[in-house]
Amino acid sequence: MSKPNVIPLQPMPLHSTASESALSNGARLKHVIESQQFTVPLLMELFERSRGMERVAARGGTLDYQHRILTTLFYAPSTRTRLSFEAAMHRLGGRVLSTENAGVFSSEIEGEQVEDSIRIISGYSDVIVIRHTADDGARRAAEVSAVPVVNAGDGNGGQHPTQALLDLYTIYRQRPLDGLSVAIIGELDRGRTARSLAYLLAKFDRVKMFFVSPPQLQMKPDILEYLDEHGVRYELESDIDRVIGEVDVVYQTRIRPERVRDMAGRGNDGRGSDGLRRYAIDSKVVQRMKPDALILHPLPRTVELDKSVDADPRAMYFRQAMNGLYVRMALLTMLLEKEPAAGSAWW
Repeated sequence: MSKPNVIPLQPMPLHSTASESALSNGARLKHVIESQQFTVPLLMELFERSRGMERVAARGGTLDYQHRILTTLFYAPSTRTRLSFEAAMHRLGGRVLSTENAGVFSSEIEGEQVEDSIRIISGYSDVIVIRHTADDGARRAAEVSAVPVVNAGDGNGGQHPTQALLDLYTIYRQRPLDGLSVAIIGELDRGRTARSLAYLLAKFDRVKMFFVSPPQLQMKPDILEYLDEHGVRYELESDIDRVIGEVDVVYQTRIRPERVRDMAGRGNDGRGSDGLRRYAIDSKVVQRMKPDALILHPLPRTVELDKSVDADPRAMYFRQAMNGLYVRMALLTMLLEKEPAAGSAWW
């Protein structure tokens, strides 16, 4: 079997503003916990590196990080996110330690706290990717870790910043980010990806967001207050038909039929209920969209995004998932390039 065509990573050209921002006051990217920590220059640096990672991955990867170890520590399942990070580390030449069910197989079932687990694991690894069941799980991990911590989704309505980064990168590869109009649709009260994306979109000029959801599942006040404070335009909507024809991006998220049924007090057929259809995208809805609009979805999907949409050239969600590899590769290089190797833990 022939060996993969691996190439060394070349220094990525950076915009001067991005480089200055990332290094100002001696600061650098230490952990990735929430979307708010990213500035526009830092986002542009990440996206420029991500473009480079598309080429690196296409050529088989690199061996530049072969002495680095990534640990994926998942207390809740997420096959796509976990495998994306692990593939990113492998493409960089690194190695991976992994557990997808830490809440079951870890000593935490006997009462060990996440802080103690992280103190130990950060001695084995150079970077930790964590998905925790508590809204503050990733932040607690970062506070005690000797190595960078990446939030791969926290709690039930927290954040998922790396998903939002790849979502934004997918849009960025298609059009300018300033002046966008975006419809964010679904269970927004518990939508980690929607919440994180809203924070990122708010950093760009003349952006307008439409939060489309049943009133009981609308975006939480903390996001709306943040947008108000930063002068970002938004509207709360309960019907997709009112906005579908005027937005540049449709960001559809999962809608569990039982939540819509419970609110509407309807029968057991969630797929056919009037309540669910108001928030779903199918071929008829797509016909009313702008010709150059983009359709994104963080996946996995259920009945809120019909498979008939897959063949539409505006459907970006499978490309979006692939972009996650490149963005996470780039993000890992930013976290690891100045990080000492494992074995130099704080104790």
